[in-house]
Amino acid sequence: MMPIAMILGILLHRYVGAFGFITPYLIAIMLFITYCNINVKDIRISRLHLWLILIQVLGSISIYMILSPINMILAQGIMICILAPTATSAPVITGMLGGNVESLTAYSLLCNLMVILVSPIFFASIGEIDSSSFIDSVWVIFQKVSLLLFLPFFIAILLQKFLPRVHREIKRMKSLSFYLWSFALVIISGKTVQFIIDQESPDYKVEVSIALGAFIVCVSQFFVGRRLGRIYNDTVAGGQGLGQKNTILAIWMAQAYLNPISSLGPGAYVLWQNLVNSYQVWKKRRELN
Repeated sequence: MMPIAMILGILLHRYVGAFGFITPYLIAIMLFITYCNINVKDIRISRLHLWLILIQVLGSISIYMILSPINMILAQGIMICILAPTATSAPVITGMLGGNVESLTAYSLLCNLMVILVSPIFFASIGEIDSSSFIDSVWVIFQKVSLLLFLPFFIAILLQKFLPRVHREIKRMKSLSFYLWSFALVIISGKTVQFIIDQESPDYKVEVSIALGAFIVCVSQFFVGRRLGRIYNDTVAGGQGLGQKNTILAIWMAQAYLNPISSLGPGAYVLWQNLVNSYQVWKKRRELN
């Protein structure tokens, strides 16, 4: 379904841009459904989670500082691939691989909190925000990102406490997230293509470099996450937590707060992480057989 959604976005790029305004709402609904399937009592923060958060924050800063003297758009495109939080679908893949779903879920929440706190400072420092001061930029971004990432969690907790019957019904709507994700992927793929077409002087070397850089970062994050996870007897959750990204959110943030062409980074990451996940699932099934 992922290639079909991206192909549709590419083919319909002239038309899907009109639906761009609903992307954050789609993200919020997907997060809300995911959070409704979380039992807060099962959440436990471990040392592994803190190491992974540290890698995301310091890694995104370091890669930006290394690449920005070479090319600013390249630096933004690769940086967002590291900073982006864990995908809402990561617990599903973790379960298929026999990993600790509770651990991955806890890290996903912690990771989203990190993005709420860190991304406004990042984007205000390096992004293209039209604001009178750095503090104003941070505040504007913080309001939007925190509403997008925190409000769905808060509503899910309230529903679980005061309207448990409604909460149970929403928990059964897991499959809806997949269709929302596919629709969002069509929109952002089309917008990315349109940004590329609208460039006055396109630099295809930079764009290819972003895609290749996203591949290197993707494989590296899965590898490092699994190696760290092995130390704490949580191999699968470590790999999926660090490697499997919420690319829809990352692309939206890149298009909203950075140079829009930098969204090619998480756009390519969609493909690379799905290839890695497909290989992991195939390998796991082969081992079981």
